[in-house]
Amino acid sequence: MLGISLEQLQFILRGAGWTLLLSSMGFLGGAAVGLPLALARSRGGRLLRVITGGLIQLVQGIPLPVLMFLCYFGISIAGYDLPSLVAAGLAMTAYSAAFLAEIWKACIQAVSKTQWEAAECLALRPLQRVWYVVLPQAARIAVAPTVGFLVQIVKNSSYAVVIGFFDLTYSARVVNNSTFEPFAVFSIAAVLYFAICYPLSVLSYRLEKRLKRA
Repeated sequence: MLGISLEQLQFILRGAGWTLLLSSMGFLGGAAVGLPLALARSRGGRLLRVITGGLIQLVQGIPLPVLMFLCYFGISIAGYDLPSLVAAGLAMTAYSAAFLAEIWKACIQAVSKTQWEAAECLALRPLQRVWYVVLPQAARIAVAPTVGFLVQIVKNSSYAVVIGFFDLTYSARVVNNSTFEPFAVFSIAAVLYFAICYPLSVLSYRLEKRLKRA
């Protein structure tokens, strides 16, 4: 098939599987870190808002490939030899957390102030107000932009190739080096990225339309 054997196609598909794994790690890790950051940014004290805001701006201001290098080579300088998957996962987690925190902060702030006041009138403790009253409403607002950002996570996972992580981009490059069929190889890679990202884009669009109607 266009100078590419079945074994080489399977090799590229294995790379796509690792891309999905890395994207999942980045999203889940980013969500776990990003939610506390979003709460700190939206409801924390002034000092906490300044500190978390500075951290977010710092991460957002560093290109993702540089974050990959810092996690992979920087931690190894301290005496820890990280596998490329772990280093890439840490970088993707930091990247995702910084952007998800800002997305979710805006969603939390979009919840009407009267909802906070109503929760306070019910004599709910601060944590209960957030968990039972605010977050369910903010989550409804956040679904569409969060799914949309997940598409960016999948595409940006390709930067892990700079530290030698075996993903879709890396596997396509290896096959291209052995076949010298760049158009065919990277067309397959593009189709696979599209197959992963397009359903997420459609889901984000439909969720956004549904929320607007609601």
